[in-house]
Amino acid sequence: MHNQKDKGRVLVTGGTGFLGAYIIRELVAGGWAVRAIRRANTQPAFIPATVWENVEWVNGDVLDPVGLEEAMEGVDAVVHSAAKLSFSRGDRREMVHTNIEGTANVVNMALEQNIRRLVHVSSVAALGRTGNGETVNEKKSWEESKWNTRYAASKFRGEIEVWRGIGEGLPAVIVNPSTILGFGDWNHSSCTLFRSAWQEFPWYTEGVNGFVDVRDVACAIVALLDCDVVGERYILNGDNWSFRRLFETMASAFGKRPPSREATPLLAGIAWRRESLKSLFSGRPSILTRESARIAQSLTYFDNSKILAALPEFQFTPLERTIKLACADYLSYLNGTKQYP
Repeated sequence: MHNQKDKGRVLVTGGTGFLGAYIIRELVAGGWAVRAIRRANTQPAFIPATVWENVEWVNGDVLDPVGLEEAMEGVDAVVHSAAKLSFSRGDRREMVHTNIEGTANVVNMALEQNIRRLVHVSSVAALGRTGNGETVNEKKSWEESKWNTRYAASKFRGEIEVWRGIGEGLPAVIVNPSTILGFGDWNHSSCTLFRSAWQEFPWYTEGVNGFVDVRDVACAIVALLDCDVVGERYILNGDNWSFRRLFETMASAFGKRPPSREATPLLAGIAWRRESLKSLFSGRPSILTRESARIAQSLTYFDNSKILAALPEFQFTPLERTIKLACADYLSYLNGTKQYP
């Protein structure tokens, strides 16, 4: 472990994204000198200006090797959190490029620049699902399955690039968060779950999935950045809940009606087609697609014991508390009492 005064410079990819923003906040609080890549005309959100003022921003993209080379100059460590998450058919090409080619570029440049530490943010999706109620741990290997999404396949293939880098001498670790929850832009990423609860989305399933607080993911990533473990992966998962319980808890925190219609496989097929049509007219991405509807029917539990053993002082926030705090923040934002830079 390093002393606060010995902390070096870290580059964060995907710094303006939901998770990336929280990672940056944790790094700044921990005494790191932070450089972060952002695409031109994108603005950081949901984090106080006092944090962003301590970040050296560089315009760039993980698909631009030349820009990556410049961004990594003089950097000790890299947190690669840039990724494209979507279940929409129209986003597949961008998702493949970003999650696979972008990761390969980061790995190659980190090797070239002799980066001393890389933390790659993957996903539990990269471990694959079977949907039969199994408990997934870090030893699970990818298997082709109808439960795997295009996003999952892209993250799995992105991980292969990181393992290649490790084989070539890159000091890296991989984290696999489950579905990340917290306060962010509820028109994007997993934050759309909160928007759906606010809008009294009527459907529920008894499918089970893993969920984790965004602040916990950021905290674990920074802790792993500051240790010497190499060539390991860690599942980051707080609790395994049914989607029904998740939406009921969100609805309760918002003072909204909980979902009341069980989406059987047949009804789920009708529901995702209906939501797809609504998305076309509203211009907003739908949380319910063919792929996400299939996931909502699966039963998958995730084991978090490995990260808890590796970081004895680290604990996950109970999911009920995560939801309560996030809903309070969303309500404050809607009421105009919570402001952002």
